[in-house]
Amino acid sequence: MSCSAWHVLRRPEYREDLDAIESWIAKDNPAAGTAMWLLIDEQVDHLADANFPRRPSTRVAEAFELVEHENYIVYFDQDETDCSVIVRAVVHVARRFP
Repeated sequence: MSCSAWHVLRRPEYREDLDAIESWIAKDNPAAGTAMWLLIDEQVDHLADANFPRRPSTRVAEAFELVEHENYIVYFDQDETDCSVIVRAVVHVARRFP
């Protein structure tokens, strides 16, 4: 099956990670924390586009990665049977995942 569009689902763990990133950055600069949250999540929205580049993860088996920012990687799965993208987590590049 070929998907012309994808349905993006965000797991609660992804949202928790994003909130933690925002809080960490906001300690020094609240506006920058909010901007980073929005930047990452807007990139995740692009995963609904079938033409948006996807790359298999070299770090997490059977996952894909979105390196949206030099410091953060978004891990996600995609299921062609129902054209869904399941966003697992967003982590700092220095952190080991899972």
